[in-house]
Amino acid sequence: MARYIRHARAFCALLLAALLANAARVQVVRSHEYDGNPANRRATIARYQQPRGNILVDGRPVTGSVDTGEQLRYERSYAHGPLYAPVTGFASQRYGTTFLEHTEDGLLSGTDPLLRPLPLWSDVSRARGRGGDVVTTLNRRAQEAAYRGLAGRKGAVAAVEPATGRILALVTSPSYDPSELSGNSEAVVSAWDRLNHDPEKPMLNRAVRQTYPPGSTFKVVTAAAALDAGVVTDLDERTDSPDPYRLPGTTTRLTNEGDGCADASVRDAFEWSCNTVFAKLGVDVGVRDMVATAQAFGFNDTEVRIPFSVAPSTFDPHVDRAQLALSSIGQYNTRATPLQMAMVAAAVADGGVLRPPYLVERTTRHGGALLSGSGARPGRQVMRPATAARLAELMAGVVQEGTGTNAALPGVLVGGKTGTAQHGVGNTGVPYAWFVSWAQSEDAPEPEVAVAVVVEDAAADRGEISGGGTAAPIAKEVMRAVLGG
Repeated sequence: MARYIRHARAFCALLLAALLANAARVQVVRSHEYDGNPANRRATIARYQQPRGNILVDGRPVTGSVDTGEQLRYERSYAHGPLYAPVTGFASQRYGTTFLEHTEDGLLSGTDPLLRPLPLWSDVSRARGRGGDVVTTLNRRAQEAAYRGLAGRKGAVAAVEPATGRILALVTSPSYDPSELSGNSEAVVSAWDRLNHDPEKPMLNRAVRQTYPPGSTFKVVTAAAALDAGVVTDLDERTDSPDPYRLPGTTTRLTNEGDGCADASVRDAFEWSCNTVFAKLGVDVGVRDMVATAQAFGFNDTEVRIPFSVAPSTFDPHVDRAQLALSSIGQYNTRATPLQMAMVAAAVADGGVLRPPYLVERTTRHGGALLSGSGARPGRQVMRPATAARLAELMAGVVQEGTGTNAALPGVLVGGKTGTAQHGVGNTGVPYAWFVSWAQSEDAPEPEVAVAVVVEDAAADRGEISGGGTAAPIAKEVMRAVLGG
């Protein structure tokens, strides 16, 4: 009898070993395969079993979590959703995440290793920590001023702090409410279809994901290239610039919107936005130096992250002299995001130093304990300090007595550049209205804000659209909000 008991015991031990081996195979060797199986809803259920961390503006959360009482328990909610949608993006149970909700998903959802005090135990238990919070660089008043200024018109606003690169405002219009996409109901599917088929493209982040011909605002870059290359040494000396100007190697004649541009000085041409002067100036500088200056400002850079990706602004390095002339006044293939043009204005304001823009000030645990600090990175000198000083002088002249007087603020030094960018076949499209600027309070040691505004309003008459008339007042209110006026 003892022999049979021993055999049974050995057989049971063998079965137990096989069971343990199979359990190890399933739970360890093939765990990722099962975790990633669409039929396995445990990870999804666990993801929504606790509130998501929040995104903060000026210390206040602009996101939240709603307890639905369903299997996927918590849905994302948004305070002032359309206002902050270009920053937060959406966090949807059906369609995933975008923008900060995506790049900071690990922290917000509680899966980031930084949130685990005991990593090994967390791996074994698979317990999720409470989601952390993301503190943004945004200035609430500036964000609201930009959104209010666009007033539903198609366009975008970007504002940065020149000395640091902190993004103070990032607005796109028309916008949408991310809360509409939070759950997984049929209403969410309907909202998704409606938003994606809307011809106004409300989910397009025009501030960082849409590029436009920058028009005359690009003349800031052209002037920088000319000054650094020594092509221009005296801002008040008359230039050899005919009006109209025949594009090199062609019979095409470039003209100006106003009079008085023939042989105008760089100062007068900048203040009154003479195309002929700056087109010829770009040709005199040459392709190599124009490309080098544009790229120093950030054009053709495909690696910009804030922390989500930014569409690259472009300056074509393979152009003939006629194309270079048009590129130098922000036309032909030259394209820029509003954020890029805010960076151009910021570099002028900061003595020729370009600070990489960033949107996340710090991340914290739930409760406020610091996890990671500022996203600031070292700046780089993109032009000589003397060149930046002369450009600041030119931009101040535009606001004091040129095309940008609508951006003037009492007791504040404001520099700006207007732009009206042509586009479409034969330039038949409604022009885009641009304005880039910076502002410095009377008692401040350096400029505190740089802004770029673009408005593409198909509802306006072509003749009514101008950077000074349409975009400059929006920039003015954003600057006023930052300065506390």
